[in-house]
Amino acid sequence: MNHMTDPVASAPPARLVLASSSPQRARLLEQLGLTFTAVAADIDETPRPDETPEALAERLAHMKAQALSIAYADARIIGSDTVVAVEGQIFGKPVDRADAARMLAALAGRTHRVLSGVAVSAGGVTTTRLCVSDVTMVPLTDHQIASYWDSGEPIGKAGGYAIQGIGAQFISALSGSYSGVMGLPLYETAQLLRDTGFDPLDRR
Repeated sequence: MNHMTDPVASAPPARLVLASSSPQRARLLEQLGLTFTAVAADIDETPRPDETPEALAERLAHMKAQALSIAYADARIIGSDTVVAVEGQIFGKPVDRADAARMLAALAGRTHRVLSGVAVSAGGVTTTRLCVSDVTMVPLTDHQIASYWDSGEPIGKAGGYAIQGIGAQFISALSGSYSGVMGLPLYETAQLLRDTGFDPLDRR
């Protein structure tokens, strides 16, 4: 095939927007070999009364994708949100040292769930999918929790830890999606993009 003259092959790739300022999500999307623009979506992430962790993760992902749909009407917009939960209790991003210590103490020595919602908005339609992973954390001492906080890594991380960083040493088992626990489930993201006619394998 002559790629210089073929009208499909020579067309510019569809635009992608990642509705996030998270460097972790950007690195994950780059892993698919895609070119995109990262723009933070300004939404209220407060859980609704009696909202389940699953519903919260999907709703926030949906809201993030839709928040940029007017400004980037010609783009496919990817929104994602990750929620950590144990026994139905939602653990978001710690607000301070004490909050992080509370979360880590509650997660230590047990298995918790990580819910990652992802949404793609294209042509006025937003579709979401949910990725569920089970993560087992080893028991932690107060000293380990304090030292981990001092590393700075728990700041801005759902559940107060990062599986892709220093926190990996505390994770003894993972059943589910590593990329989902990091913040952007790549399998579900690729499937949603394909549903809009955008195949990541053809858009490098």
